[in-house]
Amino acid sequence: MIKIAVSGASGRMGQTIMETISLSQKVKLGLPLDKGDNLGDSIGQFDVLIDFTRPDATLEYLDVCRRNGKSMVIGTTGFSNQQLDKVNEAATEIPIVFAPNMSVGVNLTLKLLEKAAQVIGEDADIEIVEAHHRNKVDSPSGTALKMGEVVANTLGRDLSECAVYGREGIDDIRDNKVIGFSSVRGGDVVGDHTVSFFMDGERVEITHKASSRMTFANGAIRASIWLSEQPAGLYSMQDVLGLNYI
Repeated sequence: MIKIAVSGASGRMGQTIMETISLSQKVKLGLPLDKGDNLGDSIGQFDVLIDFTRPDATLEYLDVCRRNGKSMVIGTTGFSNQQLDKVNEAATEIPIVFAPNMSVGVNLTLKLLEKAAQVIGEDADIEIVEAHHRNKVDSPSGTALKMGEVVANTLGRDLSECAVYGREGIDDIRDNKVIGFSSVRGGDVVGDHTVSFFMDGERVEITHKASSRMTFANGAIRASIWLSEQPAGLYSMQDVLGLNYI
């Protein structure tokens, strides 16, 4: 049975992951981990670390896992490009599933967005709106950025050059090549994402709404099981779910 360490164990996501582990017959909780705990002192208690914390903490855990040959499932968002380079470097030595959203539904949505962009993307004004709870500190969400990246890559665009984040005041008319992002924060919203393709006379909207963190926990555990049989490398939930081959 696969033994899982869970960082941020006292937080809402950590609690949800541990509850989900307790319901599984394929994995068991090896180590609950919180700020101040020394992961290196408990390296023999787990096979895979699931991490949904913050970039600085994630990179500290990643360094320990890399030095000790432990796999890692990373759902943390908000990394800088320099921090992402460190994740990529570690993946040359250990297996890592790195995804801004572990939800099976969200990752299916990414595949649908790829198809929509192929069919109507060049003719549409594309806008992404996401909503999360009041305590989420990064915006746009990592999931919204991933959605934009999928659409931009499909259309042969560079998201860093075509993204517009929020709008205010009077400016030039909308450029058709732009991908717009808007963020809403409030209440206890787990995560809502809508990508709209606006065309003359019609629009297509692809929406995913999460009502429970359990969906992310289920995906993370599914990724942990899958990762236990993989060689060193950087993988996505698209790999875990086999969506890259559809």
